[in-house]
Amino acid sequence: MRLLIAFICAFGLSACADGSSSFPVTSATQATLDESVSLVRLDAENISAFNRDVSPPQRTTLPGPAKWNYIVGSGDILSVLVFNHPELTMPAGPQRSAAETGFRVQSDGTFFYPFVGQVQAAGLAPEQIRANLMVGLAEYIADPQLEVRVAAFNSQAINITGAVAAPQRLPLTTVPLTLIDAVNAAGGLVPEADPAGVTLQRNGRTYRVDLEGFLERGMVSNNPMLGSGDVVFVPARTPQEVFVLGEVGRPSGIDLAGEALSLTQALARQGGLDELRADARGIFVFRSGSDNMTVFQLSVESPTGFLLGTRFNLEPGDVVYVTRSPRQRWNDTILGLLPTVGAVNTTNTTVEGL
Repeated sequence: MRLLIAFICAFGLSACADGSSSFPVTSATQATLDESVSLVRLDAENISAFNRDVSPPQRTTLPGPAKWNYIVGSGDILSVLVFNHPELTMPAGPQRSAAETGFRVQSDGTFFYPFVGQVQAAGLAPEQIRANLMVGLAEYIADPQLEVRVAAFNSQAINITGAVAAPQRLPLTTVPLTLIDAVNAAGGLVPEADPAGVTLQRNGRTYRVDLEGFLERGMVSNNPMLGSGDVVFVPARTPQEVFVLGEVGRPSGIDLAGEALSLTQALARQGGLDELRADARGIFVFRSGSDNMTVFQLSVESPTGFLLGTRFNLEPGDVVYVTRSPRQRWNDTILGLLPTVGAVNTTNTTVEGL
């Protein structure tokens, strides 16, 4: 609020009797502006400097593995199938699943297998467990052939929360899980989600992952492979508004919602200029900086002005103001005085008749 008040004082806005605002439109009246106000008159020579993306996607700095290999941990349930030796394979049957008949990895990282005894499993891939079991069974079975699979994945998981349909814990399996896979498994993004602001916590650090950059620009690095313990948070989108005020058809705010919006588009969405009241010389865009204010002025006295406006992209927080023409301000003043003049004449006529 203090910045707005300071700006009003600096820019020299004056309130008219009818509550409207008056803006300096010509070079002569703008010469007295405060030094903290920077005025830019938009023309064909400088317009290209303002025709850029509002917030181009950034590549994430999240380090990730080049490939995925599931490592067994405590709580996982293993299924061991020894070919041609059904006595060493616990059948699942119609009433029991492989997870119910498998071997659970204990808290010490091992599981018990007949003849072999305690077998180390935690920290190893299923292929490594299979190789160790083949060595152990070779003392009892000639050339044992077996398969080791994970029947229930319980040791590794990621969490996804925030603006998704079903926040939840997702177990990691032998199939790699990417960020977009996790979002889809959680029911997808809700309408108010902000995919550009996704954060991922890993090993005590928080990384920003612009998922929108992957969805719209194909940035593969912004769809990273997830690892055990990762926490994904999808934030809700905060309104990124610009405000279109003054002599337009429908003064109001416009939520950019991450899209690029030009000055001409904003004016068109709000009904365009009021042709009878607007000053075609005075289309202003106010943009606040850290310690100053930049004011852009566009003249649409000819149609080329609107063409220039299509190349000027608005930013969140911009205020577009269309000034009232001097002739219309004078007409409004006269119209405001007419009822008073009429009342005086009526009073005089009444007095004369007494």
